[in-house]
Amino acid sequence: MTARVTKDMLVSDIIEQDQNLAGVFFAYGLYCLGCVMARHETLEQACQVHGVDAAALVRDLNQYLEKHAS
Repeated sequence: MTARVTKDMLVSDIIEQDQNLAGVFFAYGLYCLGCVMARHETLEQACQVHGVDAAALVRDLNQYLEKHAS
């Protein structure tokens, strides 16, 4: 499996891949879609700020993308 999302990507770049990924972020309590920092923070930084396991979120984001690949 080739990862489409990594912890080093900007949150905004991840969401731009598929806006439905917002639901995965929401499930983790991350409401990054409207946050001004989404264009400046990596996924890892956002997870650190909010106490979220970055590895688990990356896994779930990539699983979503695999399942919904067109």
